[in-house]
Amino acid sequence: MSYNQESIKPYSDGEKGEQVKQMFDNIAPTYDQLNHRLSWNIDRYWRKKAIKKLKPFQPQHILDIATGTGDFAIESARLLHPAKLTGSDISEGMMDIGRKKVHNAGLDDIIDFEYGDCMQLTYDDNRFDAVTCAFGIRNFPDLELGLSEMCRVLQPGGHMCVLELTMPVRFPMKQLFKFYARTVLPVYGRLVSKDTHAYDYLRRTIEAFPQGEVMVELLKKVGFREASFKRLTFGICTMYFATK
Repeated sequence: MSYNQESIKPYSDGEKGEQVKQMFDNIAPTYDQLNHRLSWNIDRYWRKKAIKKLKPFQPQHILDIATGTGDFAIESARLLHPAKLTGSDISEGMMDIGRKKVHNAGLDDIIDFEYGDCMQLTYDDNRFDAVTCAFGIRNFPDLELGLSEMCRVLQPGGHMCVLELTMPVRFPMKQLFKFYARTVLPVYGRLVSKDTHAYDYLRRTIEAFPQGEVMVELLKKVGFREASFKRLTFGICTMYFATK
């Protein structure tokens, strides 16, 4: 089954995966600044909320998919104290910034970054006891395949925790967020990142992305035996939690 956001691309020409890689390489220098400002720094709260969900299980080998500049990986290392955490991404530009942040945080022995295509992960089956992803699954060229890969590399009994931006479902936040996403977000994104397409792409994928109960059913379809979701900050973000 295909999902609407899979056909949405940042630019006009080329395969989606390559376009997403190009987009994140382009916006990497300003990505952190824009993320925090456009979310009013609430994204930090969302990450901590997700990491605390994993804390009772004390995962020791964690894979962070679409790790970007490493914010989720760094916060996970600080709060969960794993033996090893691997950040995987298709954008070397984003990971180069992440590597500097990891070094400055003194976490080189715990966190490493590796180029990885979420559609075809190179890791063995049942390799990790936790898999995470913050604001990345909207960019999967094939959502079902990407989630299947996340399930495949997770140990039986292991946990997956995903954060994703979503459309609020209730008045007035639904209307307010739609206005914000269609006006402030793309305009400010263009001014700061200098990429005229990236933050319009962000808005379109948020609006098209399946969420809530639809995502829970998809997680069960790809192999998770338990799955649930929780809307955060009036539904601007949704946390998905699943057990293999």
